[in-house]
Amino acid sequence: GLLTPALADGDETIYGWVENARIEPWGVEAKAKLDTGALTSSLHATDIERFERDGETWVRFTTRIEDQRDEDMAEREFERPLFRRLRVTGAGGSDERPVVLLRICMNDTIYEEQFSLRDRGEMIYPMLLGRRTIEHLGLVDVSETFLSEPSCDDDSEFVAQDEDDDA
Repeated sequence: GLLTPALADGDETIYGWVENARIEPWGVEAKAKLDTGALTSSLHATDIERFERDGETWVRFTTRIEDQRDEDMAEREFERPLFRRLRVTGAGGSDERPVVLLRICMNDTIYEEQFSLRDRGEMIYPMLLGRRTIEHLGLVDVSETFLSEPSCDDDSEFVAQDEDDDA
C-alpha cells in the first residue's frame, strides 16, 4: 500500500501507537503513547521546581512510573536545565510548562528529545511522544502496539536534539 516507497530501503523502523521507551541513564522502561496530535513530547512529573544554577534556570522534578520490566513503581528525582517554556492553551485557560531535554532509548537508538513536564497522573501513559520526536523515530502503524523493545547499549547510535528546533 502507501507505505511501500518509504520502506523500499528496508531500514525504516515501524512503531506501534504504544511502545516501551527506556529513560536513560535511569534505565527504567515506561509505556509511551505515540501521539501524532501532539507536537511536543511530555513526561509525567510532580514536584516541579525551577531553581538557579550557575546563572541558568534549571528544573527539578519527580517522575514516578511503572517499570515495564518488573512492574514495580520506580520513582526518581531529576535535575535538568530548562530548555524552553511551552505555553499551552486549552479549555481551562493557558499555562506554561517547563521543557527539558531527556534521553530515551527506542529500539536500538538513543534519542535526545524535548519533554514538557506535567502531572500525567490521571493518564494511562506516563510518557507521550509527539511529532517532534516521532519524526526522528520512523513510521507509526496505528493498528499495532509494542513492535520494538528498547535494546540500547554503549555502542548504540545517539541522535542529538536539533539545536534550531525550538519552535
